[in-house]
Amino acid sequence: MSVYLDYQSAKPMDERVVEAMSPYFTRDFGNASSLHRVGDTATNALERSRAAVAHFIGAQSEEIIFTSGATEANNLALIGFAQRNKHKGDHIIISETEHISIHNIAKFLEKNGFSVSKVPVDQYGKIATQKIKDRISEKTILMSIAYANNEIGTIQPLTEIAELCKQHDIVLHTDAVAAEGLLALDIQSLNVDMMSLSSNDLYGPKGIGALFVKEGIKIVPHMIGGGQEFGLRSGSENIPGIVGMAKAAEIMAHTMPAEIERFTIYRDRLIKEILANIPNSHLNGHPTDRLANNAHFRFDGIEGESLLLALKDKEIEVSTGSACSSKTLEPSHTLIALGLLHEEAHGSLEITVGRFTQDADIDSAIQAIPKVVKQLRALSPLYKEE
Repeated sequence: MSVYLDYQSAKPMDERVVEAMSPYFTRDFGNASSLHRVGDTATNALERSRAAVAHFIGAQSEEIIFTSGATEANNLALIGFAQRNKHKGDHIIISETEHISIHNIAKFLEKNGFSVSKVPVDQYGKIATQKIKDRISEKTILMSIAYANNEIGTIQPLTEIAELCKQHDIVLHTDAVAAEGLLALDIQSLNVDMMSLSSNDLYGPKGIGALFVKEGIKIVPHMIGGGQEFGLRSGSENIPGIVGMAKAAEIMAHTMPAEIERFTIYRDRLIKEILANIPNSHLNGHPTDRLANNAHFRFDGIEGESLLLALKDKEIEVSTGSACSSKTLEPSHTLIALGLLHEEAHGSLEITVGRFTQDADIDSAIQAIPKVVKQLRALSPLYKEE
């Protein structure tokens, strides 16, 4: 039986979510655009689900746009807003540690007439608001800052950043995927204008997500068709997926406080034991302002992929960083932004716990990781014990 500790990359669906979705594959299979009874059933499910997702973040139903996932939500938010509002300005601000999808969207916008500034972070991945102020100009119309980093788990001062945006009449988007189920996502308190969400990060199905767009914010669609989702995301709605996302959000609203408490115990134990039992090991990310489920390390003298594969042989499933950028051999842009050298960044290991993690899983990781690190270092001509 393998030990799964890569919950940031993918989460298993909660069985209660599977049960809620099941009728919409067979019995209640209708298209929400159809006017007959079967279509009405789909429409009712769609709007109930929209209300549930909206309630989860404190929004209004009409402010929720369903998408194929958070990456599409990011595209719709940034490209949709930039293109709609270019007459107001052509400058966008992101952080150096944004998700790879945000970085690639920024590159696309740069090729299409926009300028992008990247805000640096400190050694823990934290943004100082003064660094943002230094980059704001009269042409700045949009800022995108993730609530928490999906690799190192560092939490950003989003309410402070939102206040700064309001002072300068800048629209603020946040990719909240890493924070789902781990931080409160009340849009009234956070004061953000757009927020990207992922179903799978709520223990719902993959292939479905949502974008919150505050009433009054104008964006243009990038999926042209029949005008579904208030004309902003055409295409027949994925009713089973949407129902699953809504059910996952409803469950998360009830389970989150207890889960955060349990995850924090697991995280802190992992950090304490691994740093104590492995010489020349380091914690990446902020020591306290970090997600409750995230423990991210680097180890001198070894390569993270070798460590991952060695642990895989022991049936321990972990990660070296973001699954969305794992197909490149380049080191994590997030770790480089912390000021790490390439060889330091390559020696990283990300452990994330979740709803179905057990005490025995943590025990297995704490026992296996020091042994594997020692074995790999013994094979390395570059590492010498101090």
